[in-house]
Amino acid sequence: MSLTSTHFIAEPIEVQFDAAPLFEKQPGCPACFVWREQTYTIVELLEEWRDYRRKGRMASNMRPAHAEAAAARGSWGVGRIYFRVRVATDQIFELYYDRAPSSSKDGKGTWQLYRELIELDHA
Repeated sequence: MSLTSTHFIAEPIEVQFDAAPLFEKQPGCPACFVWREQTYTIVELLEEWRDYRRKGRMASNMRPAHAEAAAARGSWGVGRIYFRVRVATDQIFELYYDRAPSSSKDGKGTWQLYRELIELDHA
């Protein structure tokens, strides 16, 4: 499957799961998401990947060996978990869970709708 980005979105979304994730900072693919007051039911997980690299000033606050280990397995509040999904409308989206706390009082991360993609053979 060959894909191309058609629409950069980068907006917060709400997600819902069939069963609550076992670990809050390591959620799996949600069952659906709500974006701009519309619910999108996920019918297929196409791909999943993690990016635990530290960015900005956080990139230099660890010894190289520790930073390498953290990039492989993650550390609290650092990184993103990406999901490429097909929804019931046959659209393809990439969304991610940002593990960084949304505030100092709330240690939870946030969900973002990253972009919409199209299959080139369907264009």
